Formats: sequence, C-alpha cells, structure tokens
Amino acid sequence: MSAEDPSARHELAAGDVVAVTGAAGFIGSAIVRALLTRGARVRALVEPTGSRTNLEGLDLEVHPVDIRDPDALGQGVEGARFVFHTAALFSFWARDPHAFYDVNVQGTRNVIAAAQGARCERIVYTSTVATVGLHPGSSRPADETSHAHIEHLFGRYKRSKYVAEHEALRAAAEGAPITLVHPTFPLGPRDIRPTPTGKVLLDFLNGRMPGFVDTAMNVAHVEDLALGHLLVLERGRQGRSYIIGGENLKMRELLATAARCTGLPAPTRQWPSALGLGAGLVSDVIEGRILRRHPRVPLEAARMSREHMIFDDSRARDELGYRSRSAIRAIFDSSRWFVEHGYVRPERVEKITWAEPPG
Repeated sequence: MSAEDPSARHELAAGDVVAVTGAAGFIGSAIVRALLTRGARVRALVEPTGSRTNLEGLDLEVHPVDIRDPDALGQGVEGARFVFHTAALFSFWARDPHAFYDVNVQGTRNVIAAAQGARCERIVYTSTVATVGLHPGSSRPADETSHAHIEHLFGRYKRSKYVAEHEALRAAAEGAPITLVHPTFPLGPRDIRPTPTGKVLLDFLNGRMPGFVDTAMNVAHVEDLALGHLLVLERGRQGRSYIIGGENLKMRELLATAARCTGLPAPTRQWPSALGLGAGLVSDVIEGRILRRHPRVPLEAARMSREHMIFDDSRARDELGYRSRSAIRAIFDSSRWFVEHGYVRPERVEKITWAEPPG
C-alpha cells in the first residue's frame, strides 16, 4: 500500500462500513455506539468466547474473530473502509504470560496486515498511556513527546503494549495509514469487567476501601474517549500519536468527588505506598503463583499505584478539536451504572443519596 498524505482527512460518511476489533469491550463498545450515531455500518469483531452484553440491542454485524487468526481477520475487515483496533489483553495477570504477546503484539501485526490486504483507508490503533513516559517526582503531566523509561514498563501488559505500539509505528513509517490513540483512564456506563479504574470506584461504592495511597490519574468519560477516537480517524495525521483524556485527579480528589455524587463517606486514611506494594507482592506469590488465580492485589497494579499517572492531551485539543466533560460526570455516570446493574451491595445502595452534576 502506498503512503498516504500525512495530513489527509478521512470524513466518516453515513453508510461507511467500519470494522471494530474488541467491539464488545468498554472503550470498543463506546466507539461502536458513536459510529452508529454517525450512521456507519458497524462490523463488530468480537472474541469468540467473550461476552457480547455491551452490544445487545444494537443494529450491527457481529463477527466472532480471534485476532490471532489471520484468515478470520481477513474476512472480518474485507470491504471495510476504516478499522478501529481496540482489542487487547488488558489485565495485570494471566495464567499464561505468553498470551500478552500473542494477543497484543502478534494480534496487532495481524490486524494491520489484514487491513492493508483489504485496502482499508485508515487504521486507528488504540494504545495506552501506560507506554508514555512519566516525570517521576514532578507535577508536570506527560505528553506524546515524553519517552518511556524502560524501568517503568513493569509487567507484561505494559511491555507487550509498548512492543505492539512500535509495530504500529513501524508499519506507519512504511506507509500503512495508521494513527495511534493513547486513551487515559475511563469511567462511565457498561464497564462490565470492571476495568482497574472502575474497580477503584466500585471498591469505594461497596465500602471496601478503608484507605488509599498517594497516587493520581487522568480520568475521562468513556463516551468522550470514543468521540476522541472518531476525531483521530477523521483529523489525525498518519503515524502520529494522540493522548485522549480528561481531568487529572489525585486519588484523594477522585474519592472525594465520588462521595459528593453518592453521599457515601470518603476514606480519609492515606497509606504509605510501600504498604500497597507489599500487599501486591504477597498477593502475587500466594494467589498468583501458588493458587494460580487472579490476585486480589495484582503486583503490576500495586506498582502503578506508586506513580502519578497524569497527562496533557493538548495535542488532541489543539489539532483535532477534542473536548471532554469534567471528571465528576464520568464518576457519577459510572457509579450510577454500577448501582443499577447490581454491582453494589444492597446495604450500601440504601445509604446512597444521589447528587447529579450539571451538564
């Protein structure tokens, strides 16, 4: 495939066929809904054995596809004008560590090859802010020019996504029409797993968070992240990366905001980060290695909690016109969804007094 004009626009038109890998996931299903709103014909490529709950009631084509299967992928993207690649093994632990590279790295190679073979006009690859370099000991948010420190890429998820991202960058340098997205930490409806960010909020809602560590993160509404993906499709430059985010919050601020939304008391005890790391080490050894089950406190998550994962998404705002709502909207919508879908214990639900934010 010949190289495209890096500044070329790709306007999404009603009736366009758009393939989405990981379409039943949290961010993937939000992208699907955003595409349907624009009149696109969505081809949802979903894990054959995975849940399809997030796609129920939607007017789309569902194709069971394992991204490790090149032939199935080729059939899945055939005839699509655009491809969003959001599928990934997003976990801080797996019984088979090699699965991270099989899915995240080889799967990405397969998606790119299939999309190029089908002559798709644009591939939007969903990376992660976990591959962006932070500024330890500084309050300065990281951006797309911040290079990762290898020693901070602990855990197979981060490392595999780092390698996969460079596979996408290499393909773009060779002419593939790829643009990259680094979404920050999502909250909002349909977080069925839930994600690590959603798990923090859910633990608060269920009264299972007696304290917290001094960490920070960039919180964004999942629907804003989805709209940001569409902006990257239409206005992003080939081979360029865009952080799509929301609001930087310290953990204390996030929990205080959740308390404002629900009327539940926020924990006030701040634990030393070493305590969380110790819990992660014990949980990893006993639950992960000995009992061979998902650790209650994954070591990778414990290590991440020692970082202030704050980001600057000015590039997307300046170049693409991206906008996001305040974090309180994301926190409220996520909390409400968890309660309405039975994730919160009844005795805690009885104590909630909702205070919906404006907008």
